[in-house]
Amino acid sequence: MKAEISAVWAKIQSMIDGLIILLPNIVLALIVFAIFFFLGRAIKRAVRRLTRNHHQARNLGLVLGRLAQGTIVLVGLFVALSIVIPTFKAGDLVQLLGISGVAIGFAFRDILQNFLAGILILLTEPFQIDDQIVFKNFEGTVENIETRATTIRTYDGRRIVIPNAELFTNSVTVNTAFDKRRMEYDVGIGYGDDIDHAKQLILEALYSVDEVLKDPAPDVLVVELAESSVNIRVRWWIAPPRRIDDLRSRDQVISAIKQKLYVENGIDLPYPTRQILFHDQTEETDGDRSLQREGWPAGKTKIPKPRSIGGSLRKLAPGRSQTDRNGQS
Repeated sequence: MKAEISAVWAKIQSMIDGLIILLPNIVLALIVFAIFFFLGRAIKRAVRRLTRNHHQARNLGLVLGRLAQGTIVLVGLFVALSIVIPTFKAGDLVQLLGISGVAIGFAFRDILQNFLAGILILLTEPFQIDDQIVFKNFEGTVENIETRATTIRTYDGRRIVIPNAELFTNSVTVNTAFDKRRMEYDVGIGYGDDIDHAKQLILEALYSVDEVLKDPAPDVLVVELAESSVNIRVRWWIAPPRRIDDLRSRDQVISAIKQKLYVENGIDLPYPTRQILFHDQTEETDGDRSLQREGWPAGKTKIPKPRSIGGSLRKLAPGRSQTDRNGQS
């Protein structure tokens, strides 16, 4: 028993002695790794600072900065391991990674896919930070584009994290891609109202709104003869094309159109209505469009005769009442 305890204690002693011997190397390795780590961060900040003022190269600066930081940190790790373990060679680690590369590729396939998609998004710049985008059921402002995912802030104050692979392989609507954006809204007027007069009034209402651009000029177009109204499409441009500008201009335009058409000029703004006509298909005029329109008889005084079953009207015998006729078998 004493021999076993002595052997264990001797082993612990040797480990402590080895740690003491390696302690200067460990401290030096930590210092070297810290130097490389902070150097990578400094280079990343420098690259981002150089490309911050260049709109087209801002995302490229993010990519280059992150790649430079990762490369420098990886080199620092190799150097630190070489100091602690003198027999360690970077080629051994590369060989080990090459052997297990297939397994790592399958295990981290989604991560690598998102990483490559993030790099391509940052390089091709389909959208940028502070752009307002629509992706599937999500809409908001782009907060950050990372190599794994993109985060957007919704208009109601929520954060959505979207994997870059989905963004790169699906359709994305960028509302702020251009300086100007066209808005539209459909207005229905009554069938008895003058269309040209209504269109002129709508244009006057549009030009009275400050948020509506004069160039390109707004326009109004008749687009549909609906069930209860004649629909006119109102189109106007705004700048900048952000969500708040969209809501503000829409509020002003709709209010101005309602004031100009209905309040000031009495143009009807009808709501949907439906008429139910009960058509008596036993009348002999049934199907004659010259005598009937939309189910109503053409004349108010003339009552159509009922249609006989055999195709001709049956005459009643003199002195026979309608009750008697109906009573015959």
